[in-house]
Amino acid sequence: MKRRGDYEGALSMRFGMGIDDWPKQEGRYRVWVQAVSLGEMLVIEALLRKLASDDRIEIFLTTTTSTGYGLAKERYSNICDRIVYFPLDFWPFSRRVWKRVRPDLAICAETELWPEHMQQALNSNTPMVLVNGRMSDSSFRYARPLAFMFRGHIRSINRVLAISEHDAQRFEAIGVERSKMVVTGNLKLDVSIGDRLSQSDRAAMKTRLGLDEGFVLLGSSTWPGEEVALLETFKHLRKKLPDCRLMLVPRHAERRGEVRTLLESSAAGFNWHFKSEGDPDGDVDILVGDTSGELRVLTQLADLAFIGKSLPPHKEGQTPIECGLLGVPMVFGPGMNNFLSIREGLLESGSAEELPDEEALQSRLVALALDEEARESQKRNQEVWAKNSRGALERTVEEIDKLLHR
Repeated sequence: MKRRGDYEGALSMRFGMGIDDWPKQEGRYRVWVQAVSLGEMLVIEALLRKLASDDRIEIFLTTTTSTGYGLAKERYSNICDRIVYFPLDFWPFSRRVWKRVRPDLAICAETELWPEHMQQALNSNTPMVLVNGRMSDSSFRYARPLAFMFRGHIRSINRVLAISEHDAQRFEAIGVERSKMVVTGNLKLDVSIGDRLSQSDRAAMKTRLGLDEGFVLLGSSTWPGEEVALLETFKHLRKKLPDCRLMLVPRHAERRGEVRTLLESSAAGFNWHFKSEGDPDGDVDILVGDTSGELRVLTQLADLAFIGKSLPPHKEGQTPIECGLLGVPMVFGPGMNNFLSIREGLLESGSAEELPDEEALQSRLVALALDEEARESQKRNQEVWAKNSRGALERTVEEIDKLLHR
């Protein structure tokens, strides 16, 4: 909170204060939905809107990060009855909020196993469901040997709606009963992309951001070290495609100073611009997208993308879903542990390419940039992949309805 400096008004909410008592109305269901950060907030958008379409449902939405809270207030204020920060997961704070809210159903997203939150659900006999349940390698390594500590809390989970059979098996290994698990698929693949940019809007936005009409290489949600690899790739590519541009979108906007230092030391002869500083005066060689919540729009300006946090030593990977759904050819490194089922589907369908290291990344990105037919082939495969990946939202809502009306 101190480092980011954008948690104004959050402290009292963290301690469960500043939340008025909320009388319940007969005939209405109250649902508490918790999503940690901006990413989870985007994932549950379609689910929130589906729940809000039922006049009998009241939605109490909580989040942990300031970016998640900002997005929630901006997008969901008109469909959620209350939006606040999630209380610290300790008995007095969690209990205070539970006593005021008194939900009929608690929903958590992805990997959120909050022990006190689960205990309060158990104490109040409130059903709890984990939607889009997944467990990465790192989470599993942490959770499995400590499972004995929170198996009692896990009893409060009535359903784990897992994104894949692989994830369901991992939840079973830490103590969730198999009878409580349903493989519903990945809600991220049912995310509404919204209005896509038309060709004219895309061209106008590229011009406004100084990208002109040239080929655009995107570094999507990059982490330390990956900007270096992309910058070197760009230098090689520029010799073959003089009008190409590089667009870097770091996963964390607060790394802008680090990226600026890299450009000052290693991008001599190129002019660059940071999007947070407004529109550039003219064309730029390198655009840094250091603003939050705009990756989906910026992705539509790209002709080819690299998915970040996937090159060694990184192992977790960032989401490749937007590129896949928007039809942007992409590559990523071997570290995609947070998106194993999605990675497999993309690779099996020919919708993406996996590269082992930085050297392979540089040579293949240059080759793909010069091979329009290979990129068009990947786009066609992505259309089929996207069509075959739908349905998770309907299956998730069906399971929630069973719990809510029971």
